Amino acid sequence: MTITSYCIIRNQQVLTPNETLSLTQPSFDDFLTALYDRLQPNYPRFYKMDNQSKLGFLAAEILLKEYSIQSYKPETVSVVLSNANASLDTDIRFEASTQTVASPSLFVYTLANIVMGEICIRHSIKGENAFFVAPEFNARLMTSYSHQVLNQNKTEVCLAGWVDVLGGQHNVFLYLVENRERGLALPHTATELEKLYRQ
Repeated sequence: MTITSYCIIRNQQVLTPNETLSLTQPSFDDFLTALYDRLQPNYPRFYKMDNQSKLGFLAAEILLKEYSIQSYKPETVSVVLSNANASLDTDIRFEASTQTVASPSLFVYTLANIVMGEICIRHSIKGENAFFVAPEFNARLMTSYSHQVLNQNKTEVCLAGWVDVLGGQHNVFLYLVENRERGLALPHTATELEKLYRQ
C-alpha cells in the first residue's frame, strides 16, 4: 500500500507535492470562495455547504484533479476521515439561528461525517466510509484503519485524512492510499503520514 498524493490546506495556504498556493483573504469565508473561484469546479451545490464541507470538498477537488480515481469502480473507493471538533463550527451557527428561526440548511450539517457525504456525491464514491473524532491527528489510527479497509474489503483506493474547522481555524490533510504504485509511491506508514502532516 502506498501514498499516491496529498493536499494540505492551513492558514489560507494550499500545499501539494507539486504546488504551494497562498490566497490571503480578509476572512475564512472569503478564502473558501476565492479557492473555489480559482478551481472553477462548476458545482453550485458548494454554496449550500457548511464551511467544513466546503473545505473538505476543495481539498478533494485539488487532490483528485491531479490523481483521478475515475478508473476505479465507485464501490472500490473508500473514505476514512477524522477531526477534533466534529461539527462544532456548524453546531454553534445552528444554535445561534435558533434564537430567531432555526435554520434547516444549517441543521443538515450538524454531523461531522457530512463532509464525507459531500465528497462522495461529487466523486461518485460508493465504498466503505468511516469518520473518527480524536483530540489530534492520529497517524496510527489512519494507517491501521485504512489498511483494514484495503485488506478486508473490495476497496482498491482510500481517500483518507483530517478535515477540521472551528471559526476561522482550518486544517485539512487529505491523501490517497492505493494498492498499486503511482504518484509519490510513499510507504503508507504512521511515520510517513506524520511527516507529511507536520510539514
